[in-house]
Amino acid sequence: MDRWQAMRIFVKVAETESFADTARQMFMSAPAVTRAVASLEDLIGARLLVRTTRSVKMTEAGVRYFEDCRRILADIAEAEAAAGGSYATPTGTLSVTASALFGQMYVLPIVTDYLDTYATMKAKTLFIDRPVNIVEEGIDVAVRIGHLPDSNLSAVKVGSVRRVMCGSPKYFERYGVPQSPADLENHRIAASTAAWASPEWKFGNDLRVNVDAVLQCNTNEAAIQSAREGWGLTRVLNYQIGPALVTGELQIVLSDYEEPPLPIHLLHPEGRHAPAKIRAFVDMAATRLRENRLLN
Repeated sequence: MDRWQAMRIFVKVAETESFADTARQMFMSAPAVTRAVASLEDLIGARLLVRTTRSVKMTEAGVRYFEDCRRILADIAEAEAAAGGSYATPTGTLSVTASALFGQMYVLPIVTDYLDTYATMKAKTLFIDRPVNIVEEGIDVAVRIGHLPDSNLSAVKVGSVRRVMCGSPKYFERYGVPQSPADLENHRIAASTAAWASPEWKFGNDLRVNVDAVLQCNTNEAAIQSAREGWGLTRVLNYQIGPALVTGELQIVLSDYEEPPLPIHLLHPEGRHAPAKIRAFVDMAATRLRENRLLN
């Protein structure tokens, strides 16, 4: 086995922390994966990986070699892409992930316009409300709302969103408008457990209020619908009620007590070595999202 392929196998084992998972993902047998890593260790003269009862961990030498391998493999991929034209022209399939509602409302229109612009491209979307490891799951671009942990991923800020209290004009006519978070105990609340599971709601200046929600909904859409119908108040991210705000079906209250906005980022793992399909989508998505007044 050539050294380049052995390095690819070692990197994949280090990322998945599993010889078996690497074998499945690379369509190889488990013994072949083991032999490839062993050949590298013999060549280098150092132990790279240590098996535990539950996973595979890198040694200190393995961590250093892992970073060097990733850099070398990225350089090779860039050279091959440049030679084949994919570094200059979007080709292949683009995979994009975002939270379910944000993806459907704001990302999907960008994906379809992207496909119209680059007719040879295909795309896959994963709109889901769970953490997605974009490296392990083979995702090209992720849209993330919230503060980011430190990582090696490239991040482009494209906007921000607010956590807001809202209700319909019909509700406010009947029950009045709350003037402070403390007033919420006298109002009918529809809480989305998908967004805010704790009964303790935090507001700006570290203000905390225990909210006894009469209606608990497992989806944001259900809580928003109850507010649109005038049944009660709900608390969601402002992008989730963007169309209803524009039409006047919903209105925001307690804006003086809001927490600081949450940033929106486009993430991808390729850095400066990103192929054209990723760079083209990130450029298009950044422009479109920054132009959306509901997100900025």
